[in-house]
Amino acid sequence: MNTAFIVAGIVALGFIVLVFSRPGSFRMERSISIAAPPERVFAFIQDFHEWTKWSPFEKLDTDLKRSYSGAPSGKGAGYAWAGKKAGAGSMLIVEATAPSKVVIKLDFSKPFEAHNIAEFTMTPEAGGTHVSWAMSGPLNFLTKAMHLVMPMDKMVGPQFEEGLANLKRNAEG
Repeated sequence: MNTAFIVAGIVALGFIVLVFSRPGSFRMERSISIAAPPERVFAFIQDFHEWTKWSPFEKLDTDLKRSYSGAPSGKGAGYAWAGKKAGAGSMLIVEATAPSKVVIKLDFSKPFEAHNIAEFTMTPEAGGTHVSWAMSGPLNFLTKAMHLVMPMDKMVGPQFEEGLANLKRNAEG
């Protein structure tokens, strides 16, 4: 019986050391080429009222509660949501450099607390715009442990890809 406790203790200690050795932050990114000028793409991103047309997170709950605050669009525009599947949180545009960049402070309160940054960059290219959607943020012990099983890239990456495809359809339409 003592051997089982010792082995369990060694395994638990090894897991704790492994989790603590993981990076203290994450960054994931997806990108797409859109056959539309940067100004058109920028308009869909810097106005939270437009997100219902392309963001995959808007479709998680049919009864998602939304509220808008601050500026109508661009820097200072705010958006909050609450839903059963989407959880709850808020976003605030902290930088909007037309037509090339939008930076958003992203705060989740449910199902767990998290504070991240979302960044969209629009770069002109032949025939349109190269658009990147990135998210980064800190990882605490619990989220480091969760990332061992389900990395943010696998958890949210497919939704970013879907959102960018939706953005492409809307901007090109």
